[in-house]
Amino acid sequence: MRSHYCGDLNESLIGETVNLCGWVHRRRDHGGVIFIDLRDREGLAQIVFDPEDKTSFSIAEQVRSEYVLRVQGIIRPRPDDTENLDLATGKIEVLCQQIEVLNTSETPPFQLDETNLSEEIRLRHRYIDLRRPQMLERLKLRAKITTALREYLNAQGFLDIETPMLTKATPEGARDYLVPSRTHAGHFFALPQSPQLFKQLLMMSGMERYYQIVRCFRDEDLRADRQPEFTQLDIEMSFIDETMIKDLMESMIIKLFKQVLDIEFSQPFLTMTYHEAMNRYGSDKPDLRIPLELIEVGDLMTSVKFKVFSKPANDKHSRVAALHVPKGGKSLSRKQIDDYTDFVNIYGAKGLAYIKVNDIEAGRDGLQSPILKFLPDEAITGILERTKAANGSIIFFGADKTKIVNEALGALRLKIGEDLKLIEPGWKILWVIDYPMFEWDETEKRFSALHHPFTAPKTGIEDLTANSAHCLSRAYDMVLNGSEIGGGSIRIHRPEMQSAVFEVLGIGKEEAQEKFGFLLEALKYGCPPHGGIAFGLDRLVMLMAGAKSIRDVIAFPKTQTASCLLTSAPSPVSQDQLRELNIRLRTKSTD
Repeated sequence: MRSHYCGDLNESLIGETVNLCGWVHRRRDHGGVIFIDLRDREGLAQIVFDPEDKTSFSIAEQVRSEYVLRVQGIIRPRPDDTENLDLATGKIEVLCQQIEVLNTSETPPFQLDETNLSEEIRLRHRYIDLRRPQMLERLKLRAKITTALREYLNAQGFLDIETPMLTKATPEGARDYLVPSRTHAGHFFALPQSPQLFKQLLMMSGMERYYQIVRCFRDEDLRADRQPEFTQLDIEMSFIDETMIKDLMESMIIKLFKQVLDIEFSQPFLTMTYHEAMNRYGSDKPDLRIPLELIEVGDLMTSVKFKVFSKPANDKHSRVAALHVPKGGKSLSRKQIDDYTDFVNIYGAKGLAYIKVNDIEAGRDGLQSPILKFLPDEAITGILERTKAANGSIIFFGADKTKIVNEALGALRLKIGEDLKLIEPGWKILWVIDYPMFEWDETEKRFSALHHPFTAPKTGIEDLTANSAHCLSRAYDMVLNGSEIGGGSIRIHRPEMQSAVFEVLGIGKEEAQEKFGFLLEALKYGCPPHGGIAFGLDRLVMLMAGAKSIRDVIAFPKTQTASCLLTSAPSPVSQDQLRELNIRLRTKSTD
């Protein structure tokens, strides 16, 4: 049907006859001459219809936006005064010799060049939305990214191996999507949240290097960078340590960015411990493009009479931290400061103390703050020196449980960075390492795994059991511009250590056998040291495309309420289907 794509036409083809297929992007009638911009996957071409060719001209008069056409014509140069240098094909046009309407179109629900579209309309008519050049380019970029990743891993000796989609429910079963079994009445499969256990079993099977671009499923609340079904680049290797896998993954990312975006990263990437990241940025995925940091000032507050500061300063589970914003005292209004106070309340902070620096040479008299009267001179001097404040500065304070301070000031740092346009251009990438092995769950009154229970600790069994709260893991996350794009760890490869970790997590022998018996059994038969990493492909593509949401780089995404507006899924099923699956639905009480 076609000899060329519209976007591939150029001056070297002048004089040739071409066959094109595509959609009518725009139709213009200029004093008896009709112009149609024909669009396909690769771009636009201007088709000219001469009124002397009455048959083609008559058909062109009838076509409208989004009609599907086949056009045969001769390529010729555009007149000098009509060239469009903003268009790749802007120096040539196609004089139509023959036109065929392959299909008509009703008036689309929106124009493809509209920019102020609601996401609901876009998702409901996704097949139209995907015709827009920006969306098309993003999906083409996604294809380039997956191709580059596959090429790299194939060249490094990795095997592309599929793992099951129907599997066993995980310990975090509340987040599983369950699939009822017709042949095993009352039993359920679960869609995988990750191929974690299967890829470890592949290492035990001697595959040594595995990868898979795999769909995963997680039934949880959504955000801009989360979906109920998402795609991972999943990787696992045998006979490696942290240094080896990090070097390999750095090389992969360096090659990917160079090949796809022509952007160069230097190796090795910056490495930062979890403890340092939380102390300096309040986050384990710090955006290093923002030149603001949290500064510890708790030691300056232990003896002050202001209990809002002194109480957390004397509590080992709390902290007092400052966030210094140079020139923020001049640029931030009182209303903005009040808005920031409301903002940190979202993260559990009870308020937001601050000091404005008007004239640092004047000491206390050159400062402005409701809390000054509660602070002695030595504390004020210490704060100004440690934060390196200057005229025009504003210093915000967080004083509470460490988790609350980190989350509140960490989020405030990002918001101020965006509001004051402090985000530096470019890319900042790093590894975050030395994560705690466990975190204490106040509700359940037990430890939970910070990553997952198959992560190897940096210590032996005896120390793991005796000092669980302080045990570090052999985990590592790759962070790009404030987003975690990949996370992994060295895995436990000895059954004794795996059982010890289960014990710390409160998983008894019976429960461990029921949920992970196949893994514990496999560990007994010569499991090699191994580790891996999984990259969030949707998030990586989102960052590389400069999109705001992963929904803009997925062909058919779900909404933030995990529904599909295009197909109206999820939807009810018939009583016959439920009966076949031995399922009865309970009706919610109206009381």
